[in-house]
Amino acid sequence: MRWSHEESMAEGDAEELREVVRRLEATVSRLEARIEHLETAATVRPPAPAAPDVPATPAPAPAPEKRDLEAHLGTYWLSRVGIVSLILGFAFLIIYHFGELGVLVRVGAGYLLSAGLAALGLWLSRRHELFGRIVFGGGLALAYFVTYALHFVPSVRVIPSETLALVLLALHVVGIVVIADRMKSETVAGIALFLGLHTGMLSDITVFTLLSTTLLAGGALFFLVKNRWVIVPLSSLVAVYSTHVVWAMRTEAIAPGQPANERLALSLSFLALYYILFSVALLVHPRELSRRASLSFALLNWVGLLTLGALEVGRWNEPRLFTFFVIVALAQGAGAGVGHLRGAPLSLLQAYLATGVVTLAMGLPAHYEDTALVRAWTAVGLVAGLSGRVLGASALQVVGVGLLYVALGATWLPPSGRALLYAALLVSFTLVERSGVIESARLPPPLQGRRRTALQLFCTAGAGLALVGLLGELMPKDLGTLGWGVAAFALFALGFVLRERWYRFVGLAVLAFTLGRLVLVDLAGLPPNQRILTFILLGAMLLAVSYVYTRLRGQRS
Repeated sequence: MRWSHEESMAEGDAEELREVVRRLEATVSRLEARIEHLETAATVRPPAPAAPDVPATPAPAPAPEKRDLEAHLGTYWLSRVGIVSLILGFAFLIIYHFGELGVLVRVGAGYLLSAGLAALGLWLSRRHELFGRIVFGGGLALAYFVTYALHFVPSVRVIPSETLALVLLALHVVGIVVIADRMKSETVAGIALFLGLHTGMLSDITVFTLLSTTLLAGGALFFLVKNRWVIVPLSSLVAVYSTHVVWAMRTEAIAPGQPANERLALSLSFLALYYILFSVALLVHPRELSRRASLSFALLNWVGLLTLGALEVGRWNEPRLFTFFVIVALAQGAGAGVGHLRGAPLSLLQAYLATGVVTLAMGLPAHYEDTALVRAWTAVGLVAGLSGRVLGASALQVVGVGLLYVALGATWLPPSGRALLYAALLVSFTLVERSGVIESARLPPPLQGRRRTALQLFCTAGAGLALVGLLGELMPKDLGTLGWGVAAFALFALGFVLRERWYRFVGLAVLAFTLGRLVLVDLAGLPPNQRILTFILLGAMLLAVSYVYTRLRGQRS
C-alpha cells in the first residue's frame, strides 16, 4: 500500500510539471508572435496620437527658399541678354561684311556659323541644360536670319525669287517648331522665334518682312494651340505688331509711289491677318489657358489692331475712320460669340464685349459732334449697362456706366438743348441702377444684398448729378441754389418711393453743397427777393424731409 501511494504522488508531480511546461511553451509562443509584430510595425510607424486634452501641434512648414537676386540675374537674365547681343552682332556681321565674299562662301559661312553655335549649345546642354538650350536656340535663330538675308539683304542677296525665299523661310520655321516640340523646350522655341522676329527688323521693312514675321508668328501660335505655352506667343505678338509700327513710321518703305488706298489696304490686310491668327489661336482651347494669359492675349491683340489701324486709316483715309472703329467693334463682338460657343471663361467673354463697346465709343467722335455725340454716348452707355446686367458681365456694366459719365461730362459741348440731354442721362442712370435691383430681387434673400454693388452707388450719383444739371438748366440763373435744393428734395422723394438708401445719401450730399453755396455765396450775393424765396422754400423742403424721417423712425420704433 505504501508503494502504491508513493507511486501515485510521483505521477501527480509529473503531471503538474508537464502542465507548467505547456504554459511556458504557450507564453514563449506569444512572446515570439509579439516580437515579430513589433519588428514589422517598426518599419512604418504611424505618428503617435495627441493627448485628448492637448491639441496636436502641426509640424512647422519649411521656410520658403529665398531667391538669390544676384544668382537669378547672372543665370537667367545675363544668358538671355548675352545671346540676343551675340545674334545681333552676327546679324550685323552678315549685313556689312558677307557681301565681300563669294556666293558659295557667303551661304556656307552663314550656315556654318549658325550650325557651330547650335552644336555648341547641344554640347553645353549636357552639363547645363537650360544654358545650353539658350545657346542652341540662338543658333536656330541665326540660321533663320541667314535664310532671310539671302533674299532680302542687298549685300548678301543670293536668291532673287521672293516666292522661293518665302518657301525656304517657311521650311525653316517648320524646322524650328519640330525641333522645339520634340525637345519639349519652351526656351528653345522662345529664343529662336523671338530672335528671328527681331533680327528681321535690322534692315528695311517691306512686304517680304511682314510675310516672314507672319510665318514666325504662325510657328509661335502652334505652341500656344498644342502645348499651351504662353511666353513664346506673347513675345511674338508684341514683336509682330512692333514690326508693323516700324514700317508704319516709314511712309516710303513699302509700295513707293503707289496710291494711298493701296498702301492702306495692304497695311490693314496684314493687321487683319495678325488679329485673326492670334484670335483663332486663343479661342481654339480657351479654357486651357490661365485667366491672366488669356486676358493678356485678348487685350494686346485688340490694342495692336486698334492703335495701328486707326493710325493708318487716319493718315491715308480719314473719312473712313468711323467705319474702321465699327468694324473692329464688330470683330470683338464676334470674338465674344465664338468664345461663348467654345466654352470660354466669363472673364474672356467680358473682355471681348467691354473692349468692343469701348472701341465703338472711341469711334463716335469721328462721326458725331456736339448734341449728337452726347446722345450717341448716352445710348451706347445705356445699352451696355443694361446688357451687362442681363448677361451678368460686370466689366460691361462698368464700361456702360463709365460712358454715361463721359456723356455727362460732355454736356457742356452743345451750345443749347442741354436740358433734354440731362433728362436722358437721368433716365439712363436710373434704368441701369434699377435693372440691378430687379436682377438681385430674383435671387434668394441672403444673396440679394450682396448684389447691391458699388456700381449702383455710381449710378445713383450720376442720376443725382444729371438731376442737378437738369434743374440748373430749367431754373432761372438767380435761383440756381434753389434748383439744387429742389434736386436734393427730388432725390429724397425718389429714395423713399423706391426704398433705396443710396438715392437718399446722394440727396444728403447735394443738400450739403446747397447749404454751403447758400451760406457762402447767396447770403451776400442774391437780391433781397431771391434771397427770401430761396431761404423760405429751402427751409420748407428741409422740414418736409425731416418730418418724413421722423415719421418713419416712429413707425419702426
